Amino acid sequence: MAEETQPKWEGKVTAELKGPTPDQVWPFLSDFCNIHKWLPTLDTCHLVEGVPGQPGLVRWVASTTNGNDSDPPKLKWVNERLLMMDPSEKCFSYEVLDNNVGIKSYVATIRVTPMNDGDGKMVGCMIEWSFVSDPVEGWGFQDMRSFLDFRLQAVAKNIGSAVQEASG
Repeated sequence: MAEETQPKWEGKVTAELKGPTPDQVWPFLSDFCNIHKWLPTLDTCHLVEGVPGQPGLVRWVASTTNGNDSDPPKLKWVNERLLMMDPSEKCFSYEVLDNNVGIKSYVATIRVTPMNDGDGKMVGCMIEWSFVSDPVEGWGFQDMRSFLDFRLQAVAKNIGSAVQEASG
């Protein structure tokens, strides 16, 4: 009997930053090997191979889960390959290669766009994180969306603070 194939999950999450422009936010997001600076749940992120900012670059991202009496702390890690980096459109795409968290297939695109008020005046920017993935065992689609949304909101908040600090 053939194995039943589940449809891929496709979705997106967004975060709004009031004030910062896409030009101010992009340099922080485009630094592919420094995501751990903006996402405090990650312990480390570093270059495995490739040229910074160029497709083909592979990064290793890791975090340690909190343990308890019956479950010791565990290192969770993911290798991700940069597929596309487009500074003029302020977007990049990457895919998950190897991991120990149960992800089979995952491709994401991060994009920064202007956010305008009703009169067309720019009032900030929006970060969009879209993804296509195979279902993850033990998770539902909404679990994946919530996981990514939590991470994106944290990244947006921290980058917004960094932009404010840099602007004085």
